[in-house]
Amino acid sequence: MATSSSTNFEPNVTEFVEEAFERCGLELRTGYDLKTAKRSINLMLAEWANRGLNQWTIEQATQTVTKSTNQYTLNSNVIDILDCSLRRDTDGTDLDLQMTKISRSEYLNIPTKTTEARPTQFFLDKQVTPVLNIWPTPENSTDVLVFNKLVRMDDADTATNTMDMPFRFYPCFAAGLAYYIAIKKAPERVAMLKQMYEDEFERAMSQDEDSASFRISPYLRNGY
Repeated sequence: MATSSSTNFEPNVTEFVEEAFERCGLELRTGYDLKTAKRSINLMLAEWANRGLNQWTIEQATQTVTKSTNQYTLNSNVIDILDCSLRRDTDGTDLDLQMTKISRSEYLNIPTKTTEARPTQFFLDKQVTPVLNIWPTPENSTDVLVFNKLVRMDDADTATNTMDMPFRFYPCFAAGLAYYIAIKKAPERVAMLKQMYEDEFERAMSQDEDSASFRISPYLRNGY
């Protein structure tokens, strides 16, 4: 049996939009159709982030601490910090000491935030520009924070762009986009397409949680 020997199927934004329009029983005809579809894509990606479906956008980063400074501003694309360790040079050997993630209320209830010692806890203040808070306040300027950050997926800016996602998430993406477009252009198909979307979302979520095949991009430098 002859096979294609090809594994490069990677639809661009326009091809995903065409697929979604076809599922709505429509054709992609105008520039505005594409514009409104790209807006729906970006809103859907925000929904995925809120529902936790973008675990493949995990990057590792480092930040050298500064003595007496317990807050560090991160890039605005950071959604969450999954875990964090404090790396300390001990007699020429790097020792990574795991830190504990705490909630906003737990951090606010710390009475002595300026106490200086080895940091053991961290809290991410998820504002427009996220701020990483650590406690106790660093006692030196040589320790290094090593953390895995969850970052936003790339927006759908250009019609010829491909989407920043693994192959196995394509069905969920196409189904979700069809549902979003149906809300605006094919209301009679909303119920059907919503169910298809939720089914694909559950499958994708299961893969994202149970599989270890994340696309982790090491990003080891001082910065964000």
